[in-house]
Amino acid sequence: MTVMHTNTLPTATDLRDRVRVALQAIGADARLEAPNQPGLPAGSPISGNVLFTVPEHTAADTEEAIAAAAAAFLDWRTTPAPVRGALVARLGELLTEHKSDLATLVTVEAGKITSEALGEVQEMIDICQFAVGLSRQLYGKTIASERPGHRLMETWHPVGVVGVITAFNFPVAVWAWNTAIALVCGDTVVWKPSELTPLTAIACQALIERACADVGAPPEVSRLVQGGREIGEKLVDDPRVALVSATGSVRMGREVGPRVAARFGKALLELGGNNAAIVTPSADLDLAVRAIVFSAAGTAGQRCTTLRRVIAHTSIAEELCRRVAAAYASLPIGDPSTEGNLVGPLIHARAYRDMVGALEAARADGGEVIGGHRHDVGDEGAYYVSPALVRMPAQTEVVHHETFAPILYVLTYEDLDSAIELNNAVPQGLSSAIFTTDIREAERFMAADGSDCGIANVNIGTSGAEIGGAFGGEKQTGGGRESGSDSWKAYMRRATNTVNYSGELPLAQGVRFG
Repeated sequence: MTVMHTNTLPTATDLRDRVRVALQAIGADARLEAPNQPGLPAGSPISGNVLFTVPEHTAADTEEAIAAAAAAFLDWRTTPAPVRGALVARLGELLTEHKSDLATLVTVEAGKITSEALGEVQEMIDICQFAVGLSRQLYGKTIASERPGHRLMETWHPVGVVGVITAFNFPVAVWAWNTAIALVCGDTVVWKPSELTPLTAIACQALIERACADVGAPPEVSRLVQGGREIGEKLVDDPRVALVSATGSVRMGREVGPRVAARFGKALLELGGNNAAIVTPSADLDLAVRAIVFSAAGTAGQRCTTLRRVIAHTSIAEELCRRVAAAYASLPIGDPSTEGNLVGPLIHARAYRDMVGALEAARADGGEVIGGHRHDVGDEGAYYVSPALVRMPAQTEVVHHETFAPILYVLTYEDLDSAIELNNAVPQGLSSAIFTTDIREAERFMAADGSDCGIANVNIGTSGAEIGGAFGGEKQTGGGRESGSDSWKAYMRRATNTVNYSGELPLAQGVRFG
């Protein structure tokens, strides 16, 4: 497989300059120290270099942040929701103003191509707009009471401090999903970002602090803590943190979920994905190939919604593989900030080792691997790879495992029941898709006995969800829902209220007492 790529990468000095310019434009007063100084390393997968070190918070700092957010909650919860919405509206305006600056930081730290980085910031703007509308629509219900002269209803109230733990691959959008909704619901936020993306976090914190100042909101409603595992553990274990929203691996979720449950807190988990697309004989292959290539190779395969399995009907599998392989061969790979490049780097060396290990396991299971090799870009610290297409004789253990890299396994099927069975046979349940022009196949895929995933698409890929729908999945994906629809309910507590305006005291269910 021959893949075009650029051999020239920006230097560490050039990347440092881009970071400084972006942070200055945003108004972030960041302490950027030399790479060899104590603190949290801030690097870039584009060149593989550490660019700066930034201040790292201690356990005491985290304690102070939680305490400040808990104190601010006492007033914020009684602030009218439309007034809370004004803060989020201002944040959206600032994000719009600094869209390009923040996208530059996303590209530098996460390695996303420019259009994907801009798209991630647009997602932040979109969720702010959604949340502002939501601030006037936090509806309860009035319920018919069996007792005369009584009104039965539900009301919704803020839960408290929301701890947000995010991953490197969406360093800003997932924070915005949680923060915009939490703030209009009346909660306060303490954010622990990935230690791989501290610069984007500094920029976002500067923008929310500026939004607070502009509308007169207390700055303590949204706090940032930077550091490693121990900082996240403080959020997980502190009883003042009413809800922990954590995005990451299944391994992380297995630790976070039970620890939050042990103190009777609430957890919103967005974990692993092992997403499949069924391609039927009636599918529009031109459309399917375009969707497959973006879903599988976009973000260098480092999305939770990345397409990792194609389940193709035996009658079209050969043609589909030929077309996908040809598309892969034309993908420009290299510096994600260079116009025209479509695939950037893996985040670090461990991601590359995991990819190599998975491809070796696939070969051992009888898989035929096309692509998947590393490109020589003149810097040993950067990991640029060709997306791998792997024809598998069966869905073996390696296919059941999510490898955060551009590996696309291809399986075949004879009838739709077996295709759906393959789709559902993995432990993860985030996103799925079917490509078909047969309405019966489409409806079956979305039915109760169809895909068991939180997202089930028809004639569109597994990645690129809009903010209007609830985002999340089942099984080892964690069961959480973020972003649109009624996901706001996760950030609030429900109270059932009965009002007696009758002057009598009839009991429910006809009970008589006294």
